[in-house]
Amino acid sequence: MVTESDLDKLRSLQEIIYEKIGLEKSIQEIPKLLGTQEELLNRLKKTFIEKNSDYEKIKAEEIDFKNRLAEVESAREKSEKNMDAVSTQREYEALDKEIKDASEKEQQYRKDLQQRERLLAELDEQIKQQASLIEQQEKELEDRRKKIEAEISDKQKQIDNLKKKESKLTENLDQEVVFKFERIIKNKMGIGIVAIKGNVCMGCHMILPVQFANEVRIGEEFVFCPYCSRILYYEESPEGEEEIFNTEDTGALSDLDEVEEDEYDEDEEEEEIINIDSEE
Repeated sequence: MVTESDLDKLRSLQEIIYEKIGLEKSIQEIPKLLGTQEELLNRLKKTFIEKNSDYEKIKAEEIDFKNRLAEVESAREKSEKNMDAVSTQREYEALDKEIKDASEKEQQYRKDLQQRERLLAELDEQIKQQASLIEQQEKELEDRRKKIEAEISDKQKQIDNLKKKESKLTENLDQEVVFKFERIIKNKMGIGIVAIKGNVCMGCHMILPVQFANEVRIGEEFVFCPYCSRILYYEESPEGEEEIFNTEDTGALSDLDEVEEDEYDEDEEEEEIINIDSEE
């Protein structure tokens, strides 16, 4: 027999389960916030690595241009010294060409070298900024992680306390009913037990068969709404039972048997007509 005490337990249990579900959901959502910050930090580190790679590449180019510049400078100086020893116009023209070519290369290498030095300076500044930002983000992430761990720990303690209260309330209740009840609360926005007034479920507002409503009223066992699955308890309607239980022209479930019988009779009539036509 379902007593008022059992219903009170379910109402209290409903509040506890709903609060517990909210806390569990909150714990599941917390790491997502941390994940966003971790993703940002990973992107910063990736950019830092890429800029370091670019820096090393340009640094190698800088060294190469320095070597080339040193070579052409040496070649130009050597040709300039040899100018004093030329004896023919042809030798002079050849050395002069070598000097001009070396000077042009030297000028180009200097431009290339200056460009690399400028890029290196820019990258060096960017790398320093990235390193500082990464360090800052790592510190913020670590602080955030500690706060989250403390928050999760606090919420878990609340859940543990709620489970203790839940355990006390469910000691003498059917565990299968409790299991179903918790699933209903999860799926029905925290509402797992509702009144039935007359033969109308106050959870989904569907009209139920009179016999079904009577079962709820008698209260021999927990009854679940066939539409919204919530546990039902009977509550007197201010309109009075006679008016509420009048299911005439309502299209309620209580008319299903009659509808089925009518359909069956119509099917028999159609079958008889078909047989007569066949005989003719």
